[in-house]
Amino acid sequence: MTDTNTEKLQKVLARAGYGSRREMEAAISAGRIKVNGQVAKLGDRVGSRDRVALDDRAINLRAVEEVPRRVIMYNKPEGELCTRKDPEGRRTVFERLPRLKGERWIAIGRLDINTSGLLLFTTDGELANRLMHPSHQIEREYAVRVMGEVKREHVVAMVEGVMLEDGPARFSDVQEFGGEGINTWFHVVILEGRNREVRRLWESQGLTVSRLKRVRYGNIFLDKRAKAGEWTEMTQDEIDELSNLAGLEPRKVPELTPDEKNRWSRDKNKRRPVTAMKKPRRPRRQDS
Repeated sequence: MTDTNTEKLQKVLARAGYGSRREMEAAISAGRIKVNGQVAKLGDRVGSRDRVALDDRAINLRAVEEVPRRVIMYNKPEGELCTRKDPEGRRTVFERLPRLKGERWIAIGRLDINTSGLLLFTTDGELANRLMHPSHQIEREYAVRVMGEVKREHVVAMVEGVMLEDGPARFSDVQEFGGEGINTWFHVVILEGRNREVRRLWESQGLTVSRLKRVRYGNIFLDKRAKAGEWTEMTQDEIDELSNLAGLEPRKVPELTPDEKNRWSRDKNKRRPVTAMKKPRRPRRQDS
């Protein structure tokens, strides 16, 4: 990055690993970012000689090639929030991830509290932004259990497209996976990640989603390497495929230092898989 080649402030902050572009835009709007001692505003651009601070802490600006590109797969259980901190003290997905030094995990998309399955996290803000942006048309596949009688006209309508409150939406594919009655399962594919989009599409047909699990994001499938509540690091080949999907040049994943290996191993061992809650025992009847 040179002074004659400035970039948008939120893009530089995201690339440095301080959050997604959307999160950084919110931080700028909230007055948390300063450039050369002055409070920044949306639309500001910065170069390599500019001094940038977040919450009055200096930020080390990085050129594109200097940003480590790590990616991990996380199998999110129901009941966790896709936020860094919850005011109500509820469990968040970030609590279970391996700790980083000088970097932050950025979520590639989100899942609501009642949705489980595949979440990807990266240290590369540009990779995250491209994989989330609607213009790249990245496929997201979900396993859906639907309550109600699903008719052919329902499926046709959702594939052709319906109008939701925030605009038109559609599935690019719908496949039935068996079951009957309230236990009918489908796999559906969407090309964007709007809030509760899968659930709202089914609701538009008078049907209710009782279980929802993301099983694929782009070319990455949820697999047995990560059980519910567990994470696993993506391989070089998998990250290269994601990079190609996002239109980015592949980049060698840096090896973990001995200290990082030990820390990641400790984090993984202490974060046990989530298990289903046991039903309370019935109280014993007292003899009269």
